[in-house]
Amino acid sequence: MTLRLGYGTNGLTDLRLDDALALLADLGYDGVGLTLDHMHLDPMAPDLAARTRRTAARLGELGLGVTVETGARYVLDPRRKHGPSLLDPDPEARAARTALLVRAVDVAADLGAHAVHCFSGVLPPGTDPDTGWQRLTGALAPVLEAAARAGVPLAVEPEPGHLVARLDDFHRLRARCGHPDPLGLTLDIGHCQCLETESPADCVRAAAPWLRHVQIEDMRRGVHEHLPFGDGEIDFPPVLDALDALGAAGYLGLTVVELPRHSHAGPELARTSLDFLNKHRPPRATAEGSPS
Repeated sequence: MTLRLGYGTNGLTDLRLDDALALLADLGYDGVGLTLDHMHLDPMAPDLAARTRRTAARLGELGLGVTVETGARYVLDPRRKHGPSLLDPDPEARAARTALLVRAVDVAADLGAHAVHCFSGVLPPGTDPDTGWQRLTGALAPVLEAAARAGVPLAVEPEPGHLVARLDDFHRLRARCGHPDPLGLTLDIGHCQCLETESPADCVRAAAPWLRHVQIEDMRRGVHEHLPFGDGEIDFPPVLDALDALGAAGYLGLTVVELPRHSHAGPELARTSLDFLNKHRPPRATAEGSPS
């Protein structure tokens, strides 16, 4: 099997990080999507390097793979959700987001992470799209340089309502950046259901050459709301079959359950999500190659 399942710590914010990691290992997850935030490996607090070493050791003890996610809502600005962004009109504000992403790359390298996830941000009011693209490519340049040095890919996520909202926008970003090797893709399966013209399974296949991280949850067409499995419209067996085939295309990362608004029920949803995905994933193969 090539499908390796994880759960995002942004859906376990009521748990201490050590407790969240132990829970996921006990349930049988292969890894974790670790959002750097004030309650989980705070990237802005002192002694980050020492805390990162302890987390790396704990991940190793538990046998968990990791991808570093950077979607914390208020980690930089306590009054603006996801602020400042890579598109902020203020150059110093953009630089603060760039610095956070460079720090995330360093953390990811020390953790042995598969990738660093990020997104573009929403185009500010009164900003024309071309200016937004110029800001985005400029702000990402130091992050891509850091990713190249560290050998950790940067995985940009198309996000509904953002400048980079769809797969076509990701390819536009790659072209504007000069197709750099470290620039990869985070594919959110729910976002495919919400916005893309192709089915989520077809999106997986189309995205395969650039894929560095996958997020998964249920969703409905045209409604950007992350839902527990079975509460939306996605037909999951074809999606999981397409994800399972990614290994042949070189994908080595995780497929991480993304339920950031459900932390109040995080431990139970972590259990039921894994049960759902295991029920609908392709049959496991035995050592002889026949289904078990």
